[in-house]
Amino acid sequence: MKEQTNILNNLPIDPLTGSISVPIYQTSTFVQDAPGVHKGYDYARSNNPTRKVLEDCIAQLENGTNGYAFASGLAAIDAVIKLLSSGDEVIAVDDIYGGAFRLFTHVYEKFGISIKYVDTTNAQNVADAVTDKTKLIWIESPTNPTLKISDIAAISAIAKANNILLCVDNTFASPIAQKPLNLGADIVVHSATKYISGHSDLIAGLVVTATEELGAKIKFIQNASGAILGPFDSWLVIRGIETISLRIKAHAENAQKVAEYLLTEKLIKNVYYPGLPTHHNHDVAKKQLKYFGGVVTFDLVIDDKELASQIVSGTKLFKLAESLGGVKSLCCLPSEMTHKSIPVEKRYSAGVTDSLIRLSVGLEDADDLIDDLKQAIAAAVNANKEAVTV
Repeated sequence: MKEQTNILNNLPIDPLTGSISVPIYQTSTFVQDAPGVHKGYDYARSNNPTRKVLEDCIAQLENGTNGYAFASGLAAIDAVIKLLSSGDEVIAVDDIYGGAFRLFTHVYEKFGISIKYVDTTNAQNVADAVTDKTKLIWIESPTNPTLKISDIAAISAIAKANNILLCVDNTFASPIAQKPLNLGADIVVHSATKYISGHSDLIAGLVVTATEELGAKIKFIQNASGAILGPFDSWLVIRGIETISLRIKAHAENAQKVAEYLLTEKLIKNVYYPGLPTHHNHDVAKKQLKYFGGVVTFDLVIDDKELASQIVSGTKLFKLAESLGGVKSLCCLPSEMTHKSIPVEKRYSAGVTDSLIRLSVGLEDADDLIDDLKQAIAAAVNANKEAVTV
């Protein structure tokens, strides 16, 4: 059975009413038959039937044992880091999401958890960074925003050889394009705000574990910390999942066309997209990704923040906004938006230049999106004739 058929077939019909849509159980508590005797639900922080459908669904999509839904992607990340203890060390991808960097560096380092940032596109760098204190390897693949690809299977082998947990942030790929647990990862996290929900109308996070033992630990943290996803937002994520395989394929097709167009623009220095043969680790991407995703990033031959700002402010179909993964196309300037919290030298070492522009390619017609970029780039060049000589 194909994945899209599986998704729709495995979302349950409500046994009480026959409702084809998963009901929203908007309740804080559940009546018990006797003290401690109930129907599997006692208090909505601990369990909720709508949330449970979502959690089971994402576990199935990622081929995991257990899934858990959180109030945001960062809440999901936070739950995973809470598996660690003071004195533990994390090896993290250098081109990391700005919010994760802020959480790791400014919150958890205060509690004695050290973070070592390395270029994980070469698995040997990970092996070289391992110490007896390393308890977790944290990678994104593709990364945000320069779309670096790491060999998940190779890094998993290193993790297992050293009894280290491997967590993969699979937000940019989605479980439709990539299944890290199949490649040896122990934990997968998602900002479900992005491709999983797919409509830019909610904030949510998900964690999926490879084993029941790890699942029980995440469940304990979810209940103890309380950063749960509410029933209505859980229902919205479920609704997004119903079309995810159709959307991911369309996002990737559009993004490939946009990336190929950007290669022709003289103002552009680098185009980052795993589907381009010129992309570093393109062969690894082909091996572990079914689709190359809907995000394209590029920077300019003149590394000027103001020039890049004019481009992202001059688009009409690409809306200037943070976030990604929705049906409507978005653009942003990471140096001033999503990655502003990262120190300049660390940002540059990861490839996030002042002029780097990130595109979240939506489901509009690809030719219209390309025309929009053409006019925005031409307008920026025209407004800076003395500085721009391309």
